[in-house]
Amino acid sequence: MRVFDLATTPLRELNSALHTIAPGANDTNFEVVNPRGSHSVAVGIDQPVTVEVRGSVGYYCAGMNDGGAVTVHGSAGPGVAENMMSGTVVIEGDASQYAGATGRGGLLVIKGNAASRCGISMKGINIVVHGNIGHMSAFMGQSGHLVVLGNAGDALGDSLYEAKLFVRGEVKSLGADCIQKEMKPKHLKLLAELLEKAGVTDVSPEEFKRYGSARTLYNFNIDNADAY
Repeated sequence: MRVFDLATTPLRELNSALHTIAPGANDTNFEVVNPRGSHSVAVGIDQPVTVEVRGSVGYYCAGMNDGGAVTVHGSAGPGVAENMMSGTVVIEGDASQYAGATGRGGLLVIKGNAASRCGISMKGINIVVHGNIGHMSAFMGQSGHLVVLGNAGDALGDSLYEAKLFVRGEVKSLGADCIQKEMKPKHLKLLAELLEKAGVTDVSPEEFKRYGSARTLYNFNIDNADAY
């Protein structure tokens, strides 16, 4: 286990160490102490490393993660796991706005609440939020899955493409072109798998509602002009 104390060690040294790991290396376990809200902690990981961050972080933590397993034992600022490719990112606390933005793969688990624009422009990432999410979440979501055990704010799934949304609680309002859809057996199976991966064992997939695109904004239509 390699330990980096950000109270005495520059953040650049941590990220440099994460970026210089040779494929197949054995020294892949990292612990970060005293993050003190630092920005861009553990960004650009491209090897199967494990990073335990003991405290809260600022913006863009674990951005562009590709294969790493990052756990933040605290809360995260804006843009956590932005543009993640693969691997897992777990936030034990809350996440600020646009968590998982533009994510292309992997699993982001937020055990608290997520603020506005969670999963904005998601492109294949799977996001599981144990609490609530803010307004405009999954805006222009192209693919992937957003699972919310709590409630969702205004304009959920606005201008949605093919991302699939599952919400257990109340949805304050749906965005343009987002509608509630039938929960079929294949969706229940998929949701059960996502919940298991996210460590959720006390909730049934049948408690959720599914939302998706009505597919009326794919091409410009003058009859839908007010919705653009």
